[in-house]
Amino acid sequence: MNGILIIAHAPLAYALRQCVLHVFPDRASGIAAFDVQANVPPEETLIGATQALRLLDTPQFLVLTDVFGATPCNVAQKLVDGLNSKLITGVNLPMLLRTVTYRSESLDSLVARALAGGTQGIMQVATTAPQNQVKKKNDQNNDHHQQ
Repeated sequence: MNGILIIAHAPLAYALRQCVLHVFPDRASGIAAFDVQANVPPEETLIGATQALRLLDTPQFLVLTDVFGATPCNVAQKLVDGLNSKLITGVNLPMLLRTVTYRSESLDSLVARALAGGTQGIMQVATTAPQNQVKKKNDQNNDHHQQ
């Protein structure tokens, strides 16, 4: 089973982990989060991230960060160097939920699942009334749903 480590600007990593545990409360042991605090040197951040990684206690893991080129990603690159791991940046909740769902697959397959979940979770949603259904004033029956 692959471990998952989220490294992001505070408080995003911890918040994403909490969201995942809301959906999958029984999967806490395989998911760790490390919030990168403002004004903390990268060297200290790397030490903290290494400690978070040790909590996973897995031979291989996937690291998810928020922004490419920012401190969390730069620290994660140093963290995974030489280890049986993969690193993805641009983490979002759909990506993370997909990752947790398929954690038992190979690491390469997990990366593909994560990328698909992240991109498929991004879409434009209509903000207007459904087609041909204008809300009428003083209409007591609000069951105008199109399916």
